[in-house]
Amino acid sequence: MFRRLNSIIWLLGLALMLLISACAPAVTPTLVPTASPTNQPTAAPLMLTDGLSHTIQLAAPPQRIISLAPSNTELVFAIGAGAQLIGREALSDYPAEAARVTSIGSTYDKLNTEAIVALKPDLILAAEITNPDQVKTLQGLGLTVYWLPNPKTYDDLYQNINTVGQITGQIDGAQKLIDALKTRFATVIDKVKGAATRPTVFYEVDGTDPTKPWTSGPGTFLDTVITLAGGQNVGRVLKDPFGQISSEELIKQNPDIIILGDTLYGVTIDSISQRAGWKSIAAVKNKAIYSFDDNLVSRPGPRLLDGLEQMAKLLHPELFK
Repeated sequence: MFRRLNSIIWLLGLALMLLISACAPAVTPTLVPTASPTNQPTAAPLMLTDGLSHTIQLAAPPQRIISLAPSNTELVFAIGAGAQLIGREALSDYPAEAARVTSIGSTYDKLNTEAIVALKPDLILAAEITNPDQVKTLQGLGLTVYWLPNPKTYDDLYQNINTVGQITGQIDGAQKLIDALKTRFATVIDKVKGAATRPTVFYEVDGTDPTKPWTSGPGTFLDTVITLAGGQNVGRVLKDPFGQISSEELIKQNPDIIILGDTLYGVTIDSISQRAGWKSIAAVKNKAIYSFDDNLVSRPGPRLLDGLEQMAKLLHPELFK
């Protein structure tokens, strides 16, 4: 229940941030060129502008980083900077090594500033899920905070990886990760080009109310993943990035495939056919209902490529034999 509540809070916060960012000019991190790439943290000074237009300066790559989001935690480990992470928020559970990093507790309500200050961080890596007021609170305590915006495209993801690589001094690790992800991305796109059809897809984010389940609307990363994977997101009928869709509308849309991102919260594949009227939906008739690890598309980190690959395999298994 705790994780499900956090998921809804995250979705509402993301929807609000998407509306705010749509009205604001795009911000690209500004990086002072560093020395030649190295596997070890570099000592060159950096001046950076984050997603909130705050400028910070680092004399050297930080060695005591606190992550305020699971996506940031995953990114830091993925580029080889895990040893520089000395604190993480409670839901950072990937990779397994993250469990050995000190938890500062939940960041969804009130930050445990005492725990954060006690760790003596030289950088706090925030994310778009981090409330800007929380950033102000931390800055007011004299702490250095970098707010990493959510990627809207895979190119944005690569830019985020590059930025964190520059910040941590793990430039080689970041570039190797980017190269690997780009190769995997190209492979998926090339395979999907051979698809004979583009099935309609309903992705359930939260089915607490089965008569009005939450789903992804237009303009979200999840919508992008479904499209790139060779599907058509029926949630695009919504006006907002995330929202509830009525059973009547879903029956009208008649999706070919239903994907459940909420099975971790108790929703089962078998329960879908028991929902009033859903037996008439093509996906239910054809037993095209699948469970999906929602972390692969809701956490805006390196595993977004895992999400794309798995989504494409679900939608077009014939192309990935």
